[in-house]
This record gives sequence, C-alpha cells and structure tokens, in this order.
Amino acid sequence: MEFVAGLIKVLSPEYLLYATVGCLLGTLVGVLPGVGAATAVALLFPFTSYLPPDGMIIALAAIYYGAQYGGSTSAILMNVPGEVASMVTALDGHVLTKQGRAGPALAMAAIASFIAGITGAILISLVGPTIARLALSFGPAEYLGLGIFSLVAIASMSGQSLIKGIIVALVGMILVIVGFDNASGLERMTFGQVFLLQGFHVVPMMIGLFGLGEILSTSQAPNVLATKLGRIMPTREDFRVGLPATARATGISLVLGLLPGMMPSTGSFLCYSAERQRSKTPQKFGKGAIEGVAAAEAANNGTAMSNMIPLLGLGVPTGPTMALLLAAFGMYGIVPGPTLFTQQADLVWALIASFFVANIILLILNLPLVGLWVRLSQIPYGVLAPIIIVICLVGAYSTRNTMVDVWVCVGAGLLGWQMKIRNWPIAPLVLAYVLGPMIELSARQVFSVSPLILFERWIFWAFMAMLVGVIVLARRSKVAADTVD
Repeated sequence: MEFVAGLIKVLSPEYLLYATVGCLLGTLVGVLPGVGAATAVALLFPFTSYLPPDGMIIALAAIYYGAQYGGSTSAILMNVPGEVASMVTALDGHVLTKQGRAGPALAMAAIASFIAGITGAILISLVGPTIARLALSFGPAEYLGLGIFSLVAIASMSGQSLIKGIIVALVGMILVIVGFDNASGLERMTFGQVFLLQGFHVVPMMIGLFGLGEILSTSQAPNVLATKLGRIMPTREDFRVGLPATARATGISLVLGLLPGMMPSTGSFLCYSAERQRSKTPQKFGKGAIEGVAAAEAANNGTAMSNMIPLLGLGVPTGPTMALLLAAFGMYGIVPGPTLFTQQADLVWALIASFFVANIILLILNLPLVGLWVRLSQIPYGVLAPIIIVICLVGAYSTRNTMVDVWVCVGAGLLGWQMKIRNWPIAPLVLAYVLGPMIELSARQVFSVSPLILFERWIFWAFMAMLVGVIVLARRSKVAADTVD
C-alpha cells in the first residue's frame, strides 16, 4: 500500500513534471562528451533546491538516470562516451554505427537499460526496507566498520592504483576536519579565518570537482560527426542474443551495485568481460556484437539502480552521485538509513515509485528524440564550456548566497582538473568528505568506551573480511578493464 501511495503521488501532474524534466535534462547533459552523471547532478543540484524535499530528490534521481541513458547515445554514434560507463558501450556500439546499424544499437541499449532499470527498481522496493531493518541493530562499532569498509572499497575501485585512492581519501578526510568542532569546542585548521569556521560546503565543492574540473580537462575534446541511423528496431536475431545478455548482466550488476565503490563504469567492464568470456564467439566482441551493447548498458543501469539500496537502507553512498543525493537529503534534515523507511515513508516510497516512472519516460524519450540528442552532442566545446562554467559559478553562489562558496568551487575545479589530467581518482576524495563525519563520530564513541569493544562486535569484523574480498574484486575488475581495452 505504501508503494501504491508513492506511485499515486509521482503520477500527479506536479511530480510527473519533476520526473519528466529531470529525465530530459539528464539525457541532454549525458549525451555531451565527457560530461557524465555526477557532473549532470552537480550542475543542476542548486537549481532543484527550490523544490519541495521529495520533488528535489525525485528530480535529481531522474537527472541521474537520464544521464546514464544519454551517455550511450554519443558513445554509439560518435565513439565519444558521454560518461565513463559508456566507454564499454562504445566498443561494439560505434562499430555497429559504422556498419549502418546505429538504430538497432541505440534501440538495444535503450531496451537493455529499461529492463535493468525496472528490475533494479523492483529489487529496491523488496530489499531496501529489509536492509534498513537489519541496520537498526548497528551501533558505533558497526558504523565504524561500515565507514572504513566503504572508504577503502571506494579507494580500491576508483582507479588503477590503490595507493593513489587511499591518498586521495586521506585528503578528503583532512578537509572534513576544517571548521569548528562541536564535540570539543575547538577550531580545527581554520588558521584564524572566520569563513573557515563552517568548513567547506559539499555542494560547491562537488560542482567544482565534477563541473569545472570536467570542463577544464575535456575542453579540447574533438567533435566527431555521426552517421545515419538506419532502421531503428533490432532484428529477431538481435533480440535472440541481446535479451539473454541483458538478463545476465542485469543479475550480476544488481548484486555488484550493492558494494561501496562499485560504480556503473566498473559494473559495465565486469559484465562485458563476463559476457565475452562465456560467448561461443568471443572474437565478435569489439567488432559489432550487439549483445556487447546490451550487456554494457544493462550493467550500467543495473549498477546505478542497486547503488540506491546502500544509500537508502544504510545512509552510505557508493559513488559521487549518491553522495550528492545524500547531500540533498541532508539539506532538509533527512537522514537516510535505518529509520528512513519509517520516519519518511511517504518520501522514500515516492522516490522508489519514481524509478519505475522515470525508466518508462526515458524509454519513450530516447528513441524518438535521438536526432535531437545527436545534434546537441555535436555542439562545439568552445560554445559549451563558457555556458557550463557560468552555470557552475551561479550554482555555487546560490548554495548559500556567499562568494566563499564560489571560491571553493573554483579551487575545487582547479584541483579536479589537475587530478583528472594526472590520472588521480576524484571519487575517494568526495566519498571521504561525505563519510568522514560518520567515521569520526563512530570512532569517538567506540574509543570513549574502550577499543576492546570492537572484538565483541562480529559485524565489524565481517566488514573487515568483506573489505579483503572487495580489494581482490577490484584487482579482477582492473584486469577485466585491461583485457577489454
């Protein structure tokens, strides 16, 4: 009944408009080369803050999934992925475009994404409340273990070097310290500057890292002309090989997406590699295998969907975009986690219902409007870059109406630009900044009693054991990515 109430709310004209506009804007930004889901959400975050709480979160989620969908369009038609996860889609998708089969490739990508999205939404509605109930038994030791597990897992999954990931995460933890500490009543790393007492606001920081930083690092991206679409619908043979690949990738990605640090890009690489290994004709992959497109896009959307479960049930983001959604909850004093499904049942079930609605909207929008998305993706970066920079700065200022946030945005943008061009992962910094307060509070509570309490809490050690498994999985995913490359 709670889901039905949420669905009725989302289907009302007001909330249906939020979801539809979010899907449109997300797809629009997603098709732009190099501008992915995290960038889309970061850019549009301040402009959704004027909506009611459930409207804002529904709109941001729709933007996220729209960007996930949109990234496949430029990848298939121009071999210029809109985001990292679409790199795998481009391997076979652009080859199909060269073969005059861009239409079937786009259609299969949309269908695979839709199937994975709907299946993921069903999983969220079934598993989310259960995980939230289990988390009610968590104390400081369990949350400390969860925080450490999440942070190291994200560091290990975010790049080719675990050491780089950990160093970046430590930088994020140091940034958390800046400001006035309510527990001790002391100023930390403020250097006598009043504007540092409140610390750095997460929104302008993310706008800088993912908006300005992305534009600065990709402003010289080439524009590639697309070829003709050809017929749109896949053939019967395409469906015969594509739908089973979609089903397998959906199942795998929905499980992978539960792990911290398992972002859609990693899920896509792993599922594509698994599909190629089980194929009787692996030599077809990379040469126009439509099942490769199906597996990559199903994994992309499936991982993105199941990333919502740790966020809603535990209050732990699994990637930068989830961290932005966590910040959206925090703006209204809403804390995702064990009590979300009881204290904010109306909001959370409306959000879950919006996942179903948004996926249907995206399926309807993507194929008929593909010509529009192609034309938008071919806008020169010399035109786009100034527009996006202005949006970033205006968005940063509107967060708290202070120039301090603008300078934070600019500083974060320069940092993100340098990290991008020097191949340092950004995600661990963002997640460390978001998870840092939870880790610090849990550690204080544990050590104020006795560190020995950790030996009495088996869930803490379960997280530590899982951490070893995730590091091993990270190494396997890097091998899979190298093999795909």
